[in-house]
Amino acid sequence: MSKLHHSRRRFLGHAAHLLAAGAVLPLTRPAMASMPNARLLAFEHTHTGERLSLVFSLGDHYLPESLRRLNLFLRDHYSGEVGNIDPQLFDLLYGIRQELSCETAFQVISGYRCPETNSRLRKGRGGGVAKRSLHMEGKAIDIRLAGVPLSDLRDAAMAQNGGGVGYYAGSDFVHVDTGRVRTW
Repeated sequence: MSKLHHSRRRFLGHAAHLLAAGAVLPLTRPAMASMPNARLLAFEHTHTGERLSLVFSLGDHYLPESLRRLNLFLRDHYSGEVGNIDPQLFDLLYGIRQELSCETAFQVISGYRCPETNSRLRKGRGGGVAKRSLHMEGKAIDIRLAGVPLSDLRDAAMAQNGGGVGYYAGSDFVHVDTGRVRTW
């Protein structure tokens, strides 16, 4: 058996095992090294204090249990309502981490928002919250990275060319979404 065939068989064996187990991780560095297509994200929620680190996909294959856990983690922290987060948002976040060569956990300010929460925030803040916010569709997230200048985070998000990027220096976060490409 060739070395290439053996490596591929080993990778597929690991992938099948992870898929069967739901791939809820964190994985050790040696385990990650044997799965070169594993894509990992880590988060800290600034409002709930929760932390989550997991592999969300193996190559282009999203892991359903990981997506379920991400949906729960990024729920509306005001109402507790869980939305369906667009997996492409995780691709964008992964690309941002790659661009920055950073393994730091994303600090989440806001993920999914139910329409009632969005309306209340919009009225209470007198602006700054869009009436048709992509947060309500699970296509937006407000983030920062400890130790990374906010302008660098913004630039890395813009380099992805995968959606909208809003820069909120005064509030110390960057908005990233999977809508049309635009900046503000």
